[in-house]
Parts: sequence; C-alpha cells; structure tokens
Amino acid sequence: MEKIKVLIADDHAIVREGFKLLLDSDSEIEVVGEAEDGKVAIKQVKELNPDIVIMDVSMPILNGIETTRQIKKEFPKIKIIILSMYSDEEYIRSAIEVGANGYVLKKSASKEIFTAIHEINMGRAYFSSIVSQSVLDGYRKLAESLGKKKGERKQVLTTREREVLQLVAEGHSTPEISKLLSIDKRTVANHRQHIMNKLDIHDVAGLTRYAMNSGIINDY
Repeated sequence: MEKIKVLIADDHAIVREGFKLLLDSDSEIEVVGEAEDGKVAIKQVKELNPDIVIMDVSMPILNGIETTRQIKKEFPKIKIIILSMYSDEEYIRSAIEVGANGYVLKKSASKEIFTAIHEINMGRAYFSSIVSQSVLDGYRKLAESLGKKKGERKQVLTTREREVLQLVAEGHSTPEISKLLSIDKRTVANHRQHIMNKLDIHDVAGLTRYAMNSGIINDY
C-alpha cells in the first residue's frame, strides 16, 4: 500500500525532529520533508508534492494561516493540519476560512496526530476533541455569514503586501525584507506605503497591532 506522504512545517527543529520520530513509528506514513517557515513550506510542497502538511500556526516570515491559504489556492488537493497551542475561536475560524482540513492542539498532538492524519487522508476533517462537532458547526456557519465581510478587509492587501506587513510587524528593516523576499529596497518601500495608505495606518506600532488582530502574526 502506498504510504501517506507528510511534510512537517514548524520553526522549531526539536519539534520537527520529535514529530518525525513519532510519525516514523507508523508504517503507513512517510515524512518526506521538513520546513522551518512558511516560505520554505510552500517551496517544499511544490518540490515534494506531499499528501498532508502538518502546519504550525505560529511561524516567522510567513505564518501557518497565510501559508495554508497560499498552498490551498495553488494546490487545493493537498490536505493541511494546523498545529496550534491555541483553542481560541479566532484561530480555529481563521484555519477553517483558509481551507485547513484539521486543527490539532499541541498539548494533545502526540495522541491525536495519527488519527488526524488517517482521517484526513480518507477525506474527512479532524479537529481536536476539545472542539466539539456542534461548536465546529457553529464556527462554519459563522465563517459563512461573517467571513465575506472579514475577508474583504483582509483581501484589501495583496499576497505580497501581507508578506511585507508580517515582516514589518516582526521588526525587520527594509534591507532585511528586501533580502528575505528577493525584491529591491524601493519595491519594499512602495509596498509599505501602499499598506499604510490602504489601512490608513501610518506607524509601525499601528501596523503591528493590525497584523496581530487580523492573525497575520501571532504571539510566538
């Protein structure tokens, strides 16, 4: 039987190593790659074509929610399990909105990750037991009714602008952002100005608050 190909995306090497050791104990699962941030995860997805990505919600450069959104847009058949320490409604709803197939809490991941992988591989969704089915249904209905309005605010920014905003909020300078995104400094400056104009926010502190409130960055 063909093995389930899994990619692990987490910015902590020890977490990736731990998951790899754990998953290697299942003869039906093969860990095909690891990624330390969202940009690398997208690159690995293109190169390795995994069946499932285990995606940490809090990563630098490109967080798990935004990475999931981009992967699902380009590779809708690839299934993604969000791995998070947060059980807050906002995080769960954000994961659902971008198309995540599962949401597993880190504190219960060692017990639930195998079930999550096999369930999702069979075409079903899987959310940690703390998120009951009735609550999940409520989130889905809420996402459908409010998601458009919320999504319009998020979609004001282009994909590149969201990437620049995350890096600005993480404290990176224009030269650093230029290097990380492989674009010139003038382009970075233009993106920053467009972001400020679109959001009507004209200082880094305000941009950082917006990024945190909208889930673009998290408290690592």
